[in-house]
Amino acid sequence: MSTHQIAHAAGAVASGAGWEEALDGALTATGESVQGADLVLVFASAAFAPDFEDILGRVRELTAAGVIAGCSGQGVIGTGREIEDRPAVAVLGVTMPGGVVRAAHVTRERVEACATAGDWHALTGLTPDQAHAWLILADPFRTDIDALLAGLALAYPGAPLIGGMASGDPRVQRTHVFLGERAFDQGAVLIAIGGAYTIRTVVAQGAAPIGETWTITGAEQNWITSIGGRPPMEVLTETFQALSPEMQERARTNLLVGLAIDEYRTEFRRGDFLIRNLLGSQRDSGALAVGDVPRIGQTVQFQVRDARAADDDLHELLADARRDLGGVAPLAALLCSCNGRGVGLFGAPDHDARAVAGDLGPVPLAGFFCNGEIGPVGGRTYVHGFTASIGLIVPVAE
Repeated sequence: MSTHQIAHAAGAVASGAGWEEALDGALTATGESVQGADLVLVFASAAFAPDFEDILGRVRELTAAGVIAGCSGQGVIGTGREIEDRPAVAVLGVTMPGGVVRAAHVTRERVEACATAGDWHALTGLTPDQAHAWLILADPFRTDIDALLAGLALAYPGAPLIGGMASGDPRVQRTHVFLGERAFDQGAVLIAIGGAYTIRTVVAQGAAPIGETWTITGAEQNWITSIGGRPPMEVLTETFQALSPEMQERARTNLLVGLAIDEYRTEFRRGDFLIRNLLGSQRDSGALAVGDVPRIGQTVQFQVRDARAADDDLHELLADARRDLGGVAPLAALLCSCNGRGVGLFGAPDHDARAVAGDLGPVPLAGFFCNGEIGPVGGRTYVHGFTASIGLIVPVAE
C-alpha cells in the first residue's frame, strides 16, 4: 500500500539501438513519477529478448517500485505514441495512495490444479474483497487462457479482467511475461488492483453492425446451420445486397458475425455483441462456420470491420467511459492493441494511443501490440482479435 499522499502517474515509450538507450529514454520522459511507484509496467520489443532481465533489473534499481510487471511486444506503446517498426521500451509508473497492488506469476500447471475458488484465493494470496480488478498479461502459446479467465471469474466474481497476450517475433512461437526482475517464457502475470482503486474497462472490437438482427434457429459445433429458418448464406447475401455501394465496397473483404451476449435484450447496440470471424461456408446447405460456438436462440447480426469502423467504435466507447466517469480523470491506463491494428489497419501510426489522449485527456499510458486481447463484453471476459482492450485505473466510487 502506498505511503505517498498524492496520486500520480507517468507513461512513455522510447526507441533505441540498444536496450539501455531505449529504457533510459522512457525513464527520462517519465521523470520522478516512477520513483517509488506502487506499480511500474514495462513493455519491451522482442528484439531485446536476450536483455529482458537486465532491463527489469535496471528498472528495479532506478525506481525501487513496489511491483514491476509487463511483457514482450511486437510493438510497444506509451502516452500518445505507438512504436511498431523499431526496438523500443515503454514504461508506466503509477502511485496510488490507499491503493493495493499485488502480483503473481502462474503457470499452466498451477492454473489446472485450481478446482475451487478457495484454490484460486490460495494461489494469489487474495480474497475477493482485496482484489477489485485484475490486469492480465499472458503467454499465448503455453497458457490455458480459457481456464485462467474462468478461474478468476469464479474466484473474484464481478471483478473486471483486462489485458492481453504477449507477442514477439512473429516467426517464433515464444514470448515473455515479466514479474519483478524475472522474464518467463510461459504462464501469465496477474496484477490485482485493490484498496482505493479499481479498473474501468473499454473493449473496442473494431466492428460496425450491418443489416438487421436475426435469431439462430440451427447450430452445430461452430456452424450456424439456420438463421430465422433460412440458410445463413442466403441471409448474408441478402444483407450484403441491401447495403449501399459504398458500404458494399467496405464490407466486401471485411465481413464478420456478431453473437449477442444476452439474447433477451429488446434492443441491441455496439458492445452487445461478441465479434467473431466468419471461417467458411457450405455450398450445399448454406451453413456458415464462425470463430466461436453459436447457440440456438442466440441473436446474431453481421458486422463489418475496417479502419473507419474501428475508429468509430473506439471513439464511441471512450465517450461512454468519459460520460460514466463524470468528472473523474483516470489516473493511468493500460492499452492492449491487436497487432493487426496500428499502421497496418489505420495507415498511420499512434491511432489508439492518440484516441485515448484525445477523448480522455492526457492520461499516462503504456501498453503493447498483442497476440490476442483480453476484456469483458456483456459481463463476461473473452479473448478477442483486432481489438483495443483498455484498462483505466480509477478511484473506487464513494
